[in-house]
Amino acid sequence: MEVILLERVPKLGQMGQTVKVKDGYARNFLLPLGKALRATKANKERFESERGHLEARNLELRSEAQVIADRLADKSFVIIRQAGETGQLYGSVSARDLADATEANGFTVARSQFVLNTPIKTLGLHPVVVQLHPEVEVKIFANVARSPDEADRQARGENVTARRDEDEDTYENPEDVAIPGVDDVEGEQPAA
Repeated sequence: MEVILLERVPKLGQMGQTVKVKDGYARNFLLPLGKALRATKANKERFESERGHLEARNLELRSEAQVIADRLADKSFVIIRQAGETGQLYGSVSARDLADATEANGFTVARSQFVLNTPIKTLGLHPVVVQLHPEVEVKIFANVARSPDEADRQARGENVTARRDEDEDTYENPEDVAIPGVDDVEGEQPAA
């Protein structure tokens, strides 16, 4: 099916171009979302008459998106999740979780604007691309942690999943370990 693009569509074309796409892509995505019109003679004439208005509206939306992008750039949003000792999450972080986290910090970003190529399934700082407009993208960071304290440590650059020496309970000789409340003298009973 041939369609006329009403806005820039990544990997497809610019506003005003007539492109050939699969019927399902046009019927299920481009046409319902108002990103394109069927390439009929009447629609081509309609597009040419409204072209100036559409370009002006596109510039306005792009400038609004750029303002938001400037405020949002390189910000980190904390998402608290349960995870195992190795840092593997019990579940994953989705676009809905990211939208909720940004909204809690005063930014309104739709779930569909987050570009998650792979699901977030581990603790740590994860870069996430937000596409605010077809021509405006910004990178934010999802700070996935088990607690707010752990999120602060991650933000400082500490690896919270690495084993620390003071946490290890292994000893070379078990006889060197003193157990509180047990007398070392053989045969002596504690006073009752």
